[in-house]
Amino acid sequence: MTGRVSAPGDLGRRIARRREDLGLTRDELARRAGIDPGYLAYLEDAVASPNTGTVNRVATALDTRPEELLGGYAGLPPGRGRPALRPPAPETLDRDECLRLITPGGVGRIAFEEIGGPVILPVNYALHGNSVIFRTAFGGPLDTTLRTGVQGVESKVAFEVDRIDDAGREGWSVLVRGGVHHVSSEEDRAALAALGVRPWAGGERELYVRIAATEVTGRRIRRGP
Repeated sequence: MTGRVSAPGDLGRRIARRREDLGLTRDELARRAGIDPGYLAYLEDAVASPNTGTVNRVATALDTRPEELLGGYAGLPPGRGRPALRPPAPETLDRDECLRLITPGGVGRIAFEEIGGPVILPVNYALHGNSVIFRTAFGGPLDTTLRTGVQGVESKVAFEVDRIDDAGREGWSVLVRGGVHHVSSEEDRAALAALGVRPWAGGERELYVRIAATEVTGRRIRRGP
């Protein structure tokens, strides 16, 4: 007996994106897959739970695997989907656009050098003016390692934020580079607390750290024609 599937992702968008990349109309794909064009339109436009046979036929018609259409790679690193047939060249983003993209906050990755070599760690962050703000633990690697011990001399770090759309095979990344400042005054701490940066990681994380965005660059890949 053929069961129905539950797609942990945007099944309709994945079907539509793949179909358009192949240059197929809905009628053409429906004919290839042996399904009604109206039902294909429903699959693409609504939250559907088709049976496994339908998914297999559509995947075969699209020269892909059912797992890819169903979002079966959820929980795995992003970017495992096939590239577009004509991948576009990356678009260089200016500073204003980079800051616009990362202004909502979320999770970024801070890269720095320690004794054992380069380290990259994810942190929850917020943007405050021209600075990236995050919280960490006193005495942790983002506290002790990022202090130079020399008055007026700051550690230099890189901070990266990205967005990857697996279904659309699009995405962008923004790189911030600058010096690190550990916020110590109660007045500054109170002002930054109003940003509402809440680390996902548990434990005491009451040290606020500011990265001055002295250099901001970014790239974006849009879906090709």
